[in-house]
Amino acid sequence: MNKKMAMARLLILLAIVACASGSAIAEGGAAASQAQDWNAKFQATYVWQEKGAFAAAYSGPNSLSTRREKSYSFSATAALGFKPWADGEVYFDPEAVQGVPLSGLTGLGGLSNGEIARTSGASLTVYRARLFLRQTWGLGGGSDLVESGANQLAGSADRRRWVLTLGNLSVIDIFDNNAYAHDPRTQFLNLSLMTHGAFDYAADARGYSWGAALERYGDGWAVRVGRFIQPEEPNGRALDTRIFRHYGDQIELEQGWTAASGPGKLRLLAFRNRAVMSRYSDALDQSAATAAIPDLRSVRTGAQVKKGAGLNLEQAVSANIGAFARAMWADGRTENYSFTEIDRSFSMGGVTKGERWGRGEDTAGLAVAVNGLSREHRDYLAAGGLGFFLGDGALNYRPESILEAFYNLAAIKGGWVTLDWQHIRNPGYNADRGPANFIGLRLHAEF
Repeated sequence: MNKKMAMARLLILLAIVACASGSAIAEGGAAASQAQDWNAKFQATYVWQEKGAFAAAYSGPNSLSTRREKSYSFSATAALGFKPWADGEVYFDPEAVQGVPLSGLTGLGGLSNGEIARTSGASLTVYRARLFLRQTWGLGGGSDLVESGANQLAGSADRRRWVLTLGNLSVIDIFDNNAYAHDPRTQFLNLSLMTHGAFDYAADARGYSWGAALERYGDGWAVRVGRFIQPEEPNGRALDTRIFRHYGDQIELEQGWTAASGPGKLRLLAFRNRAVMSRYSDALDQSAATAAIPDLRSVRTGAQVKKGAGLNLEQAVSANIGAFARAMWADGRTENYSFTEIDRSFSMGGVTKGERWGRGEDTAGLAVAVNGLSREHRDYLAAGGLGFFLGDGALNYRPESILEAFYNLAAIKGGWVTLDWQHIRNPGYNADRGPANFIGLRLHAEF
């Protein structure tokens, strides 16, 4: 093993253990309520899942296994930030991951563990997750306190401001946020509930990219635009640096309000990707001409464009209850390039704190997600074609539906134990297979 890599792994794990044992870090010499010059935050998350056996009329190379299976994922992240000059912030996040997915990470549109995509196998791997600059220009309009957090220095921010973020990060660090369904480390586990299922945002296989985003905040509203680079091939690790040739663009409009029950927000998001992607219709045409099974790889010859748009709603129902809903449509003419195989997505649900039963630090959540495919995508799979995640050899199409419930138990300060259950009907959009049930245990600590 490379000595530098071994030392990096050891340092990250020691930092997490030190935090877990209660070691205090005096961040920037400031209390959490004061402005910070730097901070250091850490998280560690372990997810164990078991899928029960289920019935299926047939299976293919990329099917969810019908047998009972077990899976796990582990991630540990250090979020290190400092202020090099006034209104400027730099963040560096080294991350360690390990895990074994269910069925080789195939057979579902809505993967049951949104953390598993970051992992790379049964050996612990350390890499750079984020390295970015955030610059803010205040425009007045009053100010709000900013709490100390991961990739966030404590201080204050003008309500009217411009914010530029530039570097290596995840697109959904900035776009499609939701207070109740966004982080599989602390909220819903299913990938369909961490963002729009049909949001095929630019990212490498672990969910990160390089690019820039510019945000404008006003009185209760915000506008965001961003461009990020695509992987060189579908769901690949290597990124294509030609940002003016192959890229993912997104724009988001956000409007906030305060109702009698509490705050709410509505976001409209649109994206446009340009990359060397295959078109389902091209693969089907080639199959018809050659009498062979359609193959996306054989028609991946030039740059194509993919578009999509969606709505994201969150609303506080009371001081302890929040509700959300998302819906997105993507054109679905080209292969899914950076996310998962979903072309239409809808989700809704709610989260409640445990205040009513004397457990104020606990949370419980219940949500449903319904995923769909475009006509071209369905026809390709029905003809026996394989996608990156899907391929039963045939397809009796039905939308894939997911029901998820979780309970977060606050075990120690900064630590939670979560019980999770998911019921997935028509796994892989196939009415000839399933339903499948998943139970999960999540251990999460942050300091």
